[in-house]
Amino acid sequence: MLYSVILPTYNERENLPIIYYLLDKTFTDAKLNYEVVIVDDSSPDNTMEVAQAIQKSYGTEHVTIVSRKGKLGLGTAYIAGLQAAKGDRIVLMDADLSHHPKFIPQMVRNMDSTKVDIVTGTRYAHGGGVYGWDWKRKLTSTGANFLAHFLLHPGVSDLTGSFRLYERNVLEQILPQIRCKGYAFQMEMIVRSKQAGFTVGEVGITFVDRIYGQSKLGTKEIVMYIQGLLQLFFTT
Repeated sequence: MLYSVILPTYNERENLPIIYYLLDKTFTDAKLNYEVVIVDDSSPDNTMEVAQAIQKSYGTEHVTIVSRKGKLGLGTAYIAGLQAAKGDRIVLMDADLSHHPKFIPQMVRNMDSTKVDIVTGTRYAHGGGVYGWDWKRKLTSTGANFLAHFLLHPGVSDLTGSFRLYERNVLEQILPQIRCKGYAFQMEMIVRSKQAGFTVGEVGITFVDRIYGQSKLGTKEIVMYIQGLLQLFFTT
C-alpha cells in the first residue's frame, strides 16, 4: 500500500521543510510506504527552491514536484497532484503546519477497521480542538460549519476541514465534479462524496494556527464560501 500526500503550496518556504520532516518521521515510524506530491503555484517567496532541495535530499521516490504557472486555485492543485500521485490512498492536508501528520496513522487505522472510503480530521468531535485562533477566527469557523449543517445536513461534524484521507477512486470520481473555489472546496468534496454513496469516518485532530507566513483566509474567501454553500444548497 502506497500513501500519497498532496501538499498545495503558496509562499510556504519556512513551513515546507518542517512539514516534510514530520511526514517522513510519521510514515517511517508507522512503517507505511509514502510519497509527497508538492504542488506549487509559482510562489514568489521561492518555495520551489526549497521543494527542490527537499527532493534532492530525500529522493524522487519520496518527493514529486508539480510546478504551475500562477495561483490557479486549491481544487485544480489537487487535481494536478492526483495526476502525479502514484498512491492507492491519498492524504490531503495543508502545508502550513496547522495539520500535524501524527494523526495520519489514526486515520489509516480507522479506514482499515471500518472500511470507510474517506476519513476526515475533525476539530469539533471527541479528541479535536483548535489552538492559536482569536475569537473572530473561531466565530468565523463555527458560523461556517453551522450554516453548512443547517442547509446541507452532511452528517459530518467538520465540513470545512481540509485534513483527510481518501481512497484513490473517490478522488478520481469526485474531483472532476467540483465547482466551488477556495474554502468551499472542502465542503463540496464531502457533500458530493456522500451523495455518490461513499462512506465517511472521523478522527479528532488538533488544529494549530500557522507560525510562519500569513493565512489565506480573507473577505474574498468568506464571500466565495457563502456563494459555494448556496450553490450546493440549490443543486444537491
